[in-house]
Amino acid sequence: MSLAACGPGTSHDDANSSTGSTAGPPDGKAGKGVSLSAAIDNLKAADEHRTGYERDKFRLWDDADHDGCDTRKEVLIAEAVKRPREGKSCRLTGGSWKSYYDGKTLTNARQLDIDHVVPLAEAWDSGASKWTAERRELYANDLDSDRSLVAVSLGSNRSKGDKDPAEWMPPSEFAACTYVTDWVAAKLRWSLTADGAEKTKLKQVAASCPDTKVARRGVSRGHARSRAPP
Repeated sequence: MSLAACGPGTSHDDANSSTGSTAGPPDGKAGKGVSLSAAIDNLKAADEHRTGYERDKFRLWDDADHDGCDTRKEVLIAEAVKRPREGKSCRLTGGSWKSYYDGKTLTNARQLDIDHVVPLAEAWDSGASKWTAERRELYANDLDSDRSLVAVSLGSNRSKGDKDPAEWMPPSEFAACTYVTDWVAAKLRWSLTADGAEKTKLKQVAASCPDTKVARRGVSRGHARSRAPP
């Protein structure tokens, strides 16, 4: 079984739960998945190198389906607990969001950042430096898996910066299993490597998440997709 394009078993909506169920593939059919610990074992270990990194080498934010809503707006719409109103040029008003990193409820889209679960600099360090510009753009705007991008509070995202789990974990006590699952799934999906300290931390957290699984395939994020609150 290849895990190169896998997606995790729990969603961001399960961030207040210590365990998760296996998510189905995009067609809605259930997939067995593997344990989080086993998925971590599938991460290729390698040292990291940041030589040549520039944020501008990852193009943000696309409007791939030309509906007026760019990647940032698509994630905000998909992750809203209460769906915002869409105005001209996809201007979002109203709505509410739950930032699973810190448990905060936010009611203004400008209070949220769209976080790359595996930061752009970390992706560069662990394989993206060898990618084409087109592949880096796809990574930066990955709406085909609900594990790659997440709407979170400005403070939690900026506290995280470009750190990996060995250097930063979400402050919410309920977020650890979901965050590590998101991280592992995103790295496997994009065939990114992990360094020694990173894998050690991932394993440490996974030991507290015995029922969390990583599914064989990711879950697609659609423009009109709605989510239940945590």
